[in-house]
Amino acid sequence: MTDKLTPREAELRLGNIKLLSLDVDGVMTDGGLYYTDDGMQFRKFNVKDGLGIKQAMRAGVEVCIISASKQHSTIDRAEHLGIEHVRIGAEDKLAALKEIAGGLGIDLHEVAHVGDDVTDVALMVHVGLPMTVADAVPEAIAAARYVTAKPGGAGAVREICDMLVRGRSG
Repeated sequence: MTDKLTPREAELRLGNIKLLSLDVDGVMTDGGLYYTDDGMQFRKFNVKDGLGIKQAMRAGVEVCIISASKQHSTIDRAEHLGIEHVRIGAEDKLAALKEIAGGLGIDLHEVAHVGDDVTDVALMVHVGLPMTVADAVPEAIAAARYVTAKPGGAGAVREICDMLVRGRSG
């Protein structure tokens, strides 16, 4: 179990982060999947999270999305938000993050990753600031230095982005 940061400590650490890496299902969404009778799949993204992401990018932080899911709705959402670095169908999330960070000239200790499930843990233990959402699985909570007050898809990403912007502004 990793020692947890207080919100203020996390905010100060976020002020030095150059890349915010986000999982999708359970972080940017509530983890629910909606299916129509003809098999179409839908996700619900939080608009407030989206504004927070845009504010973080305006503050000079790079943002990437790394998801094991192959759903193109993730690419559509990223394009809408102006996120250029997106990997879907990522079986090895750490390799995907290393590729993105390396291309940007960013060391992993300058990365914060927000994940919520066991598929994120291998990545979380290698970044400078591992974070998770309030309703994450126990393994992700154990690996995280900060756990949001809000659950995934319900303002957790906005909570982190707001902290990041405050941390960068002093």
